[in-house]
Amino acid sequence: MKFKRRLALETGQLDMTPLINVILQLLIFFILTSSFVFQPGIKVNLPRAVTSEAIQEKSLVLMIAADNRIYLNDRLITRAELASRLKVASKENKPLLIKADRQTLLDRVVEVLDLCRREGMSQINIATNQEIKS
Repeated sequence: MKFKRRLALETGQLDMTPLINVILQLLIFFILTSSFVFQPGIKVNLPRAVTSEAIQEKSLVLMIAADNRIYLNDRLITRAELASRLKVASKENKPLLIKADRQTLLDRVVEVLDLCRREGMSQINIATNQEIKS
């Protein structure tokens, strides 16, 4: 005598809870172990101008912060060091880009411009943000 076997496929549901738990733990792990690198820099709010244009050549960047400190290529510099560095740059015919904060005293900017002219700088540019024409 031959017996027939009935094989019925059971349709089950896949439990998603363990998968979600593992993904959530991996997400938390990567968020906690990642390090966010913030670039240190000098915050300068440039004045706005309608007629500004982009400068293409490599130049020295002189920044005057809101607290009237002077930076040359992102390095704090004294007035005596600035004079000597400007003298060397004028012999190399390097252009100078001055980025002065809006809150900087005009007296300080004029003082730096006079120092640049005294040391023989011929190409002096002042950085601005372009104002949107409306």
